Amino acid sequence: MTWRPQYRSSKYRHVFGKPATKENCYDGVPITRSVHDNHLCAANPRFIAVITECAGGGSFLVLSIHHTGKVDPHHPKVSGHRGNVLDIKWNPFDDFCIASCSEDATVKIWDIPEHGVLKNITVPWKELQGHSRRVGLIEWHPTANNIIFSTGYDYQVLMWRLDVPEQVIKNPVRSISVHSDVVLSMSFNTDGSRLATSCKDKKIRVIDPRTGTLLQETNCKLHRASKVLFLGNLKMLLSTGNSRWNHRQIALWDQEDLSQPSYAEDLDGSSGVLFPFYDSDTHMLYIAGKGDGNIRYYEISPEKPYVHYLTEYRSLLPQKGMGVMPKRGLDVCSCEVFRFYKLVTIKSLIEPLSMIVPRRSESYQEDIYPMTAGNKPAMTADEWISGLDKGPLMMSLRPGSKLDFNVEADLSKGPTDSTETRHSRSRPGLSQLIHERLDAKEENVRKESRPTLLLPSTDENSSSTTYVSNGQLDSTHCSPPKTENELRQMFYKQQEEIRRLRELLNQKDVRMKQLELEIKNVKNSQATL
Repeated sequence: MTWRPQYRSSKYRHVFGKPATKENCYDGVPITRSVHDNHLCAANPRFIAVITECAGGGSFLVLSIHHTGKVDPHHPKVSGHRGNVLDIKWNPFDDFCIASCSEDATVKIWDIPEHGVLKNITVPWKELQGHSRRVGLIEWHPTANNIIFSTGYDYQVLMWRLDVPEQVIKNPVRSISVHSDVVLSMSFNTDGSRLATSCKDKKIRVIDPRTGTLLQETNCKLHRASKVLFLGNLKMLLSTGNSRWNHRQIALWDQEDLSQPSYAEDLDGSSGVLFPFYDSDTHMLYIAGKGDGNIRYYEISPEKPYVHYLTEYRSLLPQKGMGVMPKRGLDVCSCEVFRFYKLVTIKSLIEPLSMIVPRRSESYQEDIYPMTAGNKPAMTADEWISGLDKGPLMMSLRPGSKLDFNVEADLSKGPTDSTETRHSRSRPGLSQLIHERLDAKEENVRKESRPTLLLPSTDENSSSTTYVSNGQLDSTHCSPPKTENELRQMFYKQQEEIRRLRELLNQKDVRMKQLELEIKNVKNSQATL
């Protein structure tokens, strides 16, 4: 019997890294020379922020995501801290709100103008004062609005809520004191009910963030953890650190049992810190080392051997830090599944790096873009503090899709005020024009295809149901949905109708482009004659 190698089928086997061209990079950025082991960069679909080097206090730079090329050395900064800035994080529910922490022992929340930073910003929207020593890490809650956690060199993890009238907040909601040394990283699980931390004492801890109760703690001598990460809904933790022989190592843990790692693998003998990044939609894990030029990536499965090596991206440019674009900011037309922003200190350069799944078709690839976490909070701060847990509100990445919903939450609870963002901001002019044209096209398609949408009657004494067909109202005696199952079925039918209309709209756009190309070819042929 001949031996045959065991190949594992995966749609992400051939994922490759595509660095941006020189004109699409951010050049001339004075990246900080701080030795703090943080990402030093944060991105969202509108802006990219990076901690910069400056004299007399701390500052960071906020650039429009499309402001590529050479950066003005006198570009305005956000510079309200009295000490070096150590960490920055964008609010996941507000693209114009960013938090920063500093050696001056404060956390500050900043409002970024809609058109970018046009002059130096020195006055924050909120200032959080509660740490006695410098603050090294901050982390937003993944599903609750206006909740942020911070930790510093006083070994405390503080929980803050921002929906209070005071501009300077001195009393945190909760102080968690279970660490014996400096906290090196923090990570929430999907619904924010558990907080994992890694500490300078090389231990991993799982904490209830509401009460501050210590739930699990490692006591393993074989792995000294420096960074820790929850792996989505897999109920597993991943940590990076060093083995007892001082080799860089990754380890996988069961979140309910931290006595021994479920999996451990030595990578190399370098000394730089390993930054883990996990994509819960594709189950891909990326490992980037500080000072390295390469990025390894793996696929995670819930069964043994859990971690499946795919390949690695190699570059001659070492990274000092890494920013990550949220999934809603990716280019789905080019099958981009992840995007890094590499901080290259030796060239004062920020280099976008896209991870792409090679596909021949240019249409939307639904199998690699499942529903993903959106930019709406699932609940308010009061709801979460009172003990409620909710998963993130999901959204589709299909072009033209505007729907943000969590089916179970929307059908059982109905709309809540938590889906409102902190600010009601107007759309930019260009974006508004694009949406208006898209709506007009969609309306034309709707008239041509004559769909029928169901609208329950608002009259309590009437059992009639109103139908909308080609703009005409038609009332028929039909009972409205009375049970949750009937309402859910109606919801799914309407979603299917909307999805069909959008596909028809995309087909018409493709046909328009083909006709424009044919007209152009005819004109060129006539010109040659």
